[in-house]
Amino acid sequence: MNWLNDLYKINKRESKKEIERSLVNAIFRIYDRFPRIGLRERIGQQEMSLDIADAYIHGHNAMIEAGVGIGKSFGYLIPSLLMNQMSQKPVIIATSSIQLSEQIHKDLRVIGSRLGFTTVRSVVGKGMGQYACRSRAAEWSRPDNPNSSLSTLAQRILDFEIDERADIKAGISDAEWSNFSVNDCKFERCHHKNACLFYDMRAKLNAKAHEIDFIIVNQDLLIRDLMKKKEGTKSIISEQPALIVIDEAHNLEAKVRDARTLEFTYRGISRILDNTVQLLTKQSGDKSLFSQSKFIKKCVERIFQQINADLLHHAKQDSDRIKVSEIKGIPLNQVSNDLKDLSLRLSILTSRHEREIDDAFEAINGLITLIHVLAEIEDNYLIWASSPLGVATISICPKDISQFLKYALFNGKAPVILTSATLCQGGDTLEEQYSYLTQSLGYKGDFMDRKSSPFDYTNHTMMYISNKVPYYHHDQRENYLEAAYNELVQLCNLTQGRTIVLFSAKEDMKYIHKKLISRPDEYKGAVHVQKEGSSQDSVIAEFRKSEGVLLGTGVFWEGVNIEGSDLSQVIIFRLPFPVPSDPIYEYKASVTKNSFMEVFVPDMLLRLRQGTGRLIRSETDLGILSILDSRLSAAAKKSYREQVLDTLPFKEVTEDFSTLEKFVQQKGIRRTD
Repeated sequence: MNWLNDLYKINKRESKKEIERSLVNAIFRIYDRFPRIGLRERIGQQEMSLDIADAYIHGHNAMIEAGVGIGKSFGYLIPSLLMNQMSQKPVIIATSSIQLSEQIHKDLRVIGSRLGFTTVRSVVGKGMGQYACRSRAAEWSRPDNPNSSLSTLAQRILDFEIDERADIKAGISDAEWSNFSVNDCKFERCHHKNACLFYDMRAKLNAKAHEIDFIIVNQDLLIRDLMKKKEGTKSIISEQPALIVIDEAHNLEAKVRDARTLEFTYRGISRILDNTVQLLTKQSGDKSLFSQSKFIKKCVERIFQQINADLLHHAKQDSDRIKVSEIKGIPLNQVSNDLKDLSLRLSILTSRHEREIDDAFEAINGLITLIHVLAEIEDNYLIWASSPLGVATISICPKDISQFLKYALFNGKAPVILTSATLCQGGDTLEEQYSYLTQSLGYKGDFMDRKSSPFDYTNHTMMYISNKVPYYHHDQRENYLEAAYNELVQLCNLTQGRTIVLFSAKEDMKYIHKKLISRPDEYKGAVHVQKEGSSQDSVIAEFRKSEGVLLGTGVFWEGVNIEGSDLSQVIIFRLPFPVPSDPIYEYKASVTKNSFMEVFVPDMLLRLRQGTGRLIRSETDLGILSILDSRLSAAAKKSYREQVLDTLPFKEVTEDFSTLEKFVQQKGIRRTD
């Protein structure tokens, strides 16, 4: 392939214009070849590739909204392949989910092989929690009780049947999996390392630039790497990438907050202290460290006694985030000084177990920050308590994450591309349309023209807004749920199932699920509900086969791709406004003039656009979008109604059920066989 041979010579040229001309010509040639290699060029995809090439050549960051159907993964993979060949540096692609990471990896193999890139060395990196740890499994293997569920699972891990959580096809609860997932990896000291998928993955992530071409990770892992580089500890991902692409970038703020949120339990803190003392005493033999650690543990125990009391009095359920009351009667300054001493000792420690020292150093410094927040010495953090899985937990998170991203990511060291189908709000200029995420992320760079979806929403879809369901009030929750259920059943019967219902609250989903399965005479189709855990592939397959109704929250708002008549309706149960009392949104609201319009409406719109994007996934898809939230009805006269209608692609909007029925019949959405 002459065009590919020409490309290999580009890096020898000095002129930026020559490099740009060669790269742009290569992109045009690739798209010209699409029909011959069985691919169809999509509107906006080529423009997206050219935008990314321009950003790469000039060393700029770029924010690009690519609508559903553009084929954005090929849109950024094509220029990325060329840039990798030119620079001999890896391209980092960060996604918001494991499923998307794996799909991009498949897309990379497809497009790379069809375009003649014979050898593309790539790795998919996931977080520790996705991998099975054989060292931990060995602790649970019980020959005396081989029939227990935990012992059986442990043996399957030891027998190499299970390397990752996804290998368990039937799914597994978070509580059970937490016993076996990689937690505090021993890395070089673990005798299972040669057969460990996690260890092998981490080695490839940190390979030298010329040894790896594509590094595909979730956003959490990228952020953790940026944090390590900022702190000067050993990085996770290879240095000096040619390009960084962040897909589903609308999730980046939440991912950064999650990654920068430190969570502490009494047991976890004790383990950090034990590991630190073990590392230090091996080299120094200083026995006083044991009494120092014992003192810190005793103080931490008393802190958690107060936290447990707070949770008992104020938390209604495990997921509730509550304020932490003032910590009294505990010498926090002395605890801080002792932890600083441990941190100093770790900083000068020399050992061949460098990664373990770095991890311990990072963990101890996290503890120092926690103590400073509790002592009110540090005021740049939010703090709350919760009890996930029934375990008292203290969490701290930086108030402002934009400064971190500004200097750790958008710093000009490598061009960064932010892309998603939902980056924009309303506005006359590109700056206004991208403004919410720009401010939230501290973004510095160029704004590219939006690549509109090629799908025919005008003729293929209709949006129905219910005006029959009363407003939601917590003290009248059952009245609201009963009215919403009745409307939901009528809508599901209209399309003969083939409906996904998206919830903002798990409690609502559980209520509706119970009603549907207890009243089979009202809706006669199959009813499915999302499973606990990260992968939903099995429940989606069951839904497609049965053509029933699928109830979901969280992960179902994005990433679900069901083409054709298997999905004919998406129901939004309630507008996905964030919870006002959430510490993060409470803080964001406190630093704005009009918190509702500057924070809560833009955030709701981003999530709503993701959810409604599940409906039309191909050019021939037909369907209806139903919103069971009468706050959006014309009679409600809410200030954000027009903003919602302008932002969503649905042009045919009705509040009349009979109009919806006619549309369903005319388009053949309801089957007559």
